[in-house]
Amino acid sequence: MSVIHNYPLVAGLTAIIIAQFIKVPIYLITHRTMDLKLAFGTGGMPSSHSAAVTALSTAVGIKEGFASSMFAIACMVAVITMYDAAGIRRHAGEHASILNRIAKKLSMQRHEKVDPMLKEMLGHRPIEVFVGALFGIGISILLQYAYS
Repeated sequence: MSVIHNYPLVAGLTAIIIAQFIKVPIYLITHRTMDLKLAFGTGGMPSSHSAAVTALSTAVGIKEGFASSMFAIACMVAVITMYDAAGIRRHAGEHASILNRIAKKLSMQRHEKVDPMLKEMLGHRPIEVFVGALFGIGISILLQYAYS
C-alpha cells in the first residue's frame, strides 16, 4: 500500500497545503494588498494547522470509527494544536509586537539602526482557528468521496 492510499495522511496534507495558499487571496481581498509570504508563513486566515489536524481527525474517524482509540488520539492532538495556535502562539506574537515597538523607540532615541524585528504573526485569532477547523473537516469529507 503506497502513501497516496493513506486517506487520513492525504487529507491532512491536502488541507494544510490548500489552507496555506488560500491565505494569499483572502488577504488580498480583505487588505487590498498582495502578500505572497503568507503562503509560507504562520498566522493568517484560515489556520492551516487547524485545517490539517481536523482533516486528519475527521479522516481517522471516518476510516477507523468515531468510537476508536485512534480517533480519540487524533482528536486530542487537534484540540491541543488549536488551543496552542489561538493561545500560546498568539500571545507570543503580541509580545513580539510590543518588543519591536520598544526596540524601535530605543533605537530612534539613540539614533541607531533598528535590529531585525521579531516575527509578530505567529498565532491565530479564534475565528481563524475555527474557520481552519471547518475547512479541514470539509476537505476530509470531500476527499472521502474520492477514496470510496
